Amino acid sequence: MTDLAQLLVAGISTGCVYALVALGFVLIYKATETVNFAQGDLMMLGAFFALTSSTVFGWPYWATIVFAAAVMAVVGMTVERIVIRPVLGHPAFTVVMITIGVGYVMRGIVTMVPGWGTETYQIPTPFAEAVWTAGGVVLPVQQLAVIAMTAALCAVLYVFFRFTRIGIAMQATSQNQLAAYYMGIPVRRVNMMIWGLSAAVAAFAGILLAPVTFVHSNMGFIGLKAFPAAVVGGFGSVPGAIVGGLIIGVVEALAGYYLPEGFKDVAAYVVVLLVLMLRPSGLFGETMRKKV
Repeated sequence: MTDLAQLLVAGISTGCVYALVALGFVLIYKATETVNFAQGDLMMLGAFFALTSSTVFGWPYWATIVFAAAVMAVVGMTVERIVIRPVLGHPAFTVVMITIGVGYVMRGIVTMVPGWGTETYQIPTPFAEAVWTAGGVVLPVQQLAVIAMTAALCAVLYVFFRFTRIGIAMQATSQNQLAAYYMGIPVRRVNMMIWGLSAAVAAFAGILLAPVTFVHSNMGFIGLKAFPAAVVGGFGSVPGAIVGGLIIGVVEALAGYYLPEGFKDVAAYVVVLLVLMLRPSGLFGETMRKKV
């Protein structure tokens, strides 16, 4: 039971990161029906900005989070305005390939920036060495902090979408862009803000992931695990992204401990296949019916 408790906490902690990256997938898809395959690389870029603010500027941990999220919000809005907006309305395959290209460009830029490059770095955190012991279960405070910070961010996002004008406008735009436009909502500007919010959330996820995988130019490939999380939860559901991320994280942790070596790497995709066979729209996805 002790091992199981530790595995569950570790899996939930990793799943929180998957959930935040999956949340970025869902936010952009709901608003523009575009799958942003650069989401993982936005997370990677945010982690590097946090690294710079911590090691070069000497800022405390909490200030690096605010700085990285703010910078990445600007980066996300810039990408939407310059790269994505001109091709909206084209075939979905075109937009998907462009987002993949954006990810490659980001990785290339990171490797060319002095002080970043292809090396591996570590962001100092106030929880690095601390542990919490309860009933014989020894848990790293770092993992508990990731869970707590993810829960706090989800609460902030809930309040934002529920009670602010911009959040309500984003919800309206994601449900029906044409109706939102007729009601006076600046749809293009709101879409740009959604990309900025998605990039800021990705930066937050990158900072939480940094103590586990460290900071390097290829850490954005975590998006390959977050995408199944979005599919499991239902690609159009914000709560589904959170639940899907937690499911993938826990399944990976249990598979890595109880199953032979190698199963951990494919566990996420096995879960996706099972969910799609039983519920093609995902756990929280809406089933669309079309009469012909």
